[in-house]
Amino acid sequence: MEISIVIPVYRAEQIMDELVTRLTRSLSAITSSYEIILVEDGGPDKSWDKIVVNAQKHPQIKGILLSRNFGQHHAITAGLDASKGNWVVVMDCDLQDQPEEIAGLYAKAKEGYDIVFARRAQRQDTFFKRMSSKVFYGVFAYLSGIPQDNSIANFGIYSRKVIDTINTMREPMRAFAPMARWVGFNRTAIDVTHAERFAGESSYSWSKLFNLALDFAMAYSDKPLKLTIKLGISISILAVLYTLYNIVLYNMGIITLTGYTSLIVSIWFLSGLIIFTLGIIGLYIGKMFEGIKNRPLYIIDKTT
Repeated sequence: MEISIVIPVYRAEQIMDELVTRLTRSLSAITSSYEIILVEDGGPDKSWDKIVVNAQKHPQIKGILLSRNFGQHHAITAGLDASKGNWVVVMDCDLQDQPEEIAGLYAKAKEGYDIVFARRAQRQDTFFKRMSSKVFYGVFAYLSGIPQDNSIANFGIYSRKVIDTINTMREPMRAFAPMARWVGFNRTAIDVTHAERFAGESSYSWSKLFNLALDFAMAYSDKPLKLTIKLGISISILAVLYTLYNIVLYNMGIITLTGYTSLIVSIWFLSGLIIFTLGIIGLYIGKMFEGIKNRPLYIIDKTT
């Protein structure tokens, strides 16, 4: 198998026929040895029925139905586990990632690259989508400490050794694009034409994007917990400064209430120490919590 296409599917009933038509046309011009893996992520519409119908028409299509909605990146993982191609293309189902761009990604990869990212030079999204994406990658970059480019998402082509390496990473908080960056290997990016969404609307809201960024940051960095520790230290420093300030006021006769200074200082200082201690404990508990659950990343209900 030369090329595998992995696509997470969610609320794409109106898109599926057009997606399959354009994929088969584009891939047939590259090679006859390909497969299209469509992973239906427990959506509320009839996307799975569309996948079944198209799989009956095209033997290259493999459909996977998850038992419930596990999330986009878990659905990608299910597709990667099932893929057999020497090269794997990961893309979204909304046709903003255009199948016609696969030929350019494949040609660039053949120049000796293990990873070729698709860079969206001019995004054809709404103002809300562009801003929410910018905020998402900004929050993710700050909390994780990993530089992010909001013009690059999941769309790209990846060699088999890259996919095999990513498949060994079974942490429950998934983020495909950061994983692809983390594994290293020889990589580059090319500009692609980004299209408008073929039908429907994005399922990501501001709150979902923020929570996703926070989850990704916790999966790839302990910076959120370190920020908590820094907060505790800052409060303790402010408590010491406030102690000196109250001592001065007491000696000047401005503070006359007995026990006021010691009470305020104790509350602020001990609060800082408590937050500091909880931050350290949380750092260890967080690492342990991720290691002991060991639940499956996804559950398959049906396949074609």
